[in-house]
Order: sequence, then structure tokens, then C-alpha cells
Amino acid sequence: MSNQPHGGYDPYGQQHQQQQQQQQPQPQAWPGQQPYDDPYAAQQHPQHPQYTQQWQGQTWETQTHQPVTAAAEETAYLPPQAYAAPAPEAAPGTPAPDSVYGPATVGGNARVTDAQRARAEGRSPIIEPGMQPAALTALLGLLLAGAAAVGTYALLVPLVVLQAVTAAGWFRLNGMWPARQGIALGFAGALAADAALLVSDRSPSAILGTLGVWVLLALVLQLRSHADPDERMYGLMATVAASALAIVAGGYLAADAEAVTVGAVAVAVAVLARALPLPTPASVVVALLAAAGAGVAAGAMTGLGTPGALLGAGAGACALIGHRVASYDYPSRFVHFTAGVALPLAAAAPAVYLLGRALA
Repeated sequence: MSNQPHGGYDPYGQQHQQQQQQQQPQPQAWPGQQPYDDPYAAQQHPQHPQYTQQWQGQTWETQTHQPVTAAAEETAYLPPQAYAAPAPEAAPGTPAPDSVYGPATVGGNARVTDAQRARAEGRSPIIEPGMQPAALTALLGLLLAGAAAVGTYALLVPLVVLQAVTAAGWFRLNGMWPARQGIALGFAGALAADAALLVSDRSPSAILGTLGVWVLLALVLQLRSHADPDERMYGLMATVAASALAIVAGGYLAADAEAVTVGAVAVAVAVLARALPLPTPASVVVALLAAAGAGVAAGAMTGLGTPGALLGAGAGACALIGHRVASYDYPSRFVHFTAGVALPLAAAAPAVYLLGRALA
């Protein structure tokens, strides 16, 4: 008798084969479709002569579609990008070489800002407004000086323009745009301070009282905001600063008419001198000297006399501070024509009031 099993009937062997087939994972099909074997599996081997990348995507329709065959270059999300090799480090004392930055993508590698690029290359992130904004500042300063000589209510017209541009420019300088609520709140505070000054016979306490009320109002509005805590704090600081600058600009209304004329003329001359193409230290010195000289000239016309030199120098120094603030961190052209125009005059308002009272 042979020990070999009969090939015709083997019930245990069939049962073992069925159990192995049940244990193997079966491919799952999409709803409404029948599973099917991949007839191209043999061709997807890398050694096959007709090997290509194949896309066999299922659709949500119940119809059966033919598999789509596409090359790898056609299915890529972005075309291949060629980047230049990084430039070697420059020697000390030489300008930084031009850096190559890749395009912004969905998955990261965002495009850097001009300020970040300047810091990375060791350059200053300061861009001064230039001659055109300086000319607008000088024009607005001359309007303030002429209106102050006419009367209090004539001074309100250029002053309101200065306060509005100050509030809008400060928010844009801080990168918050559009910020209609904050700009409207700061401008409303300036109008309230002007009204309080007129009612109180130009008492400086009206400015301080309005400023305190508006700080509390800005705090309450930010507490009711649903933004993130960091964003609310940043918005609160920007709103308070914009309101304070716009309200403090009302110091021109509280100051004597002669002091307003001298200070506004000095600011106009100082900003124009600062915009001249000179090295920064020399430009600052020239601007201060020009402001003092303009103060002497305007003081002689208004009756203030030679003390106008001190008033002009003080107003010019404050104007240069405002000019520097408006130049920070690569601002846009809109910043130059708002904050760059208004901040020199707004920053000089406290000096005009205090020095004018002291020299009178």
C-alpha cells in the first residue's frame, strides 16, 4: 500500500485552504461599487518595460471609469523649482550679497517681509518718509500757523485734519488695517477734547480729562472683544496710543496763538531740513538749527522775540522724534503719507503749549 495521499479527495486540505483564504484581508470597495482585481499589477513592477505611474482613483459616482494614466511630472502640485546656491558670507565692512528666497507655498516656507530680510542681512529696518511727506507736513504746519493768527475757530479746521490723519496713521504704522473702530474711537476722542477745550476756555485740564475717559472707554471695548488675549492687548495699546496722540494734538488749541505760529513754522522748517539728502547726524543738526532760526524769525513777527529760538528748537526736536517713529520697520507708502505727515506735528504739540506758556 502506498503512503502517498489520494489526490482525488482531501477534505482536511480543502478546509485548511478555506480557512487561510478567510484570514487574508479582502480589498474593500467604495459604496455602490464591486471590488475588482488590478489587471495592471504586473506592469507596475519597476523592472517592467512599460512601467509608468498610474492613477486609479475612485469617484463618488456609480459609473465605472477607465483608470487614468499620467506621468509623475503632470500630477505634481507645483512645478520643479530651481534655486540658486546660497551666497558666501560677505567680509566685514562690505554690503551683504543678494539673497535668493523661494516662493511662498501652502505647506510653509512663507515669503519673508522686507523688515525681516533687512535684519537678516544686517541692514537697518528704517526708511524715512522722504521729501513729499515732508512737504505735506510743512504745508499743514503753515496752515496751522496762519489759522492761529486768524482766530481760534479758524485753527480748528487744520487741527481736525491733523487729528484724523494722526489716528489713521498710527494704526497703519502698527500693522493694524483696516481698524475702523479704533480709528473712529481715537478721532472721536480728539473731537471731544476740542469741544471740551472750547467750553472750558482752552483749559489744559480738558485734555487730561478727555484722555482719562478715553483710556477707560478703550479698555471696556477691548474687554468685550472676542479676539485672542494677545490680539486684544495689542489692539488696546494701539487704540490708547492713537487716542492719546490725537487728543494731545489739541494742545495747539490750548496754546497761545503766538506760540502756535512759532512752533508750527519751526516744525515745517525742521522736517524739510531733515528730508535733505545728508547723513543722519548732520541732517539732525541742520534740522535743529533750522528750527531755532525759524523760531527767531517767527518770534520777531509775532512779538515773542528771541525766546522764539528756544520754542522753535523744542518743537523741532519733538518733530524729529515723531519723524523717526514714522520711519520705523519698513512702513508702506500709506504710512509715509499719514503717520509720516502727522506725527511730527502731533508730537510737537505738548512742547508748543508748555514752552509757549513758560516764555510768555
